[in-house]
Amino acid sequence: MGELFIIDHPLIVHKLSIMRDKETGTKDFKELLNEISMLMAYEITRDLPLENKEIETPLCKMTAKKISGKKLAVVPILRAGLGMVDGITKLVPVAKVGHIGLYRDPVTHEPVEYYCKMPEDIEKRIVIVLDPMLATGGSAIDAVTMLKSKGCNNIKMMNLVVAPEGVKHFHEVHPDVDIYTAALDDCLNEHDYIVPGLGDAGDRIFGTK
Repeated sequence: MGELFIIDHPLIVHKLSIMRDKETGTKDFKELLNEISMLMAYEITRDLPLENKEIETPLCKMTAKKISGKKLAVVPILRAGLGMVDGITKLVPVAKVGHIGLYRDPVTHEPVEYYCKMPEDIEKRIVIVLDPMLATGGSAIDAVTMLKSKGCNNIKMMNLVVAPEGVKHFHEVHPDVDIYTAALDDCLNEHDYIVPGLGDAGDRIFGTK
């Protein structure tokens, strides 16, 4: 069964608290999301494989460790997931970036696909799917299903805030995919928004309503 990892480093907890505040503006919200994404990336990349490589320091030759083989791909779920990309690619500049376009139908609350573009070798990479919110889990489930259909078998889900209902639903469909988050919130409300949450992440990132 997939696991839920809550990355509750004090810096992440502090920055997330500022993001939750309704008085926090778009500029600060985006910057904080980038910062938290970078901090979370340290934990989510902890198990990247290493290989030996001979190098020469200013003093001598040595056997050093470097990340082996094909590395990372980050796949934001449009549009809110875009706000997490820069934080990770600053840490891992060689990571490839794919994009999945999904939106939530305002009536049915089900995800609708409108775009999918991936690196050619996506199936050979460790894939981190990005979305600030995991509410019902529908968009995340569809995104991971799409990636598996392209041959991906090493996938991780990275969210800022998750709801228990979404985590349960996601792991029922994808029990082999771990979820990494900064916070497990209380529940979904009658409109399927996360409570206490931080509002509509896409609107707060891009300054829209």
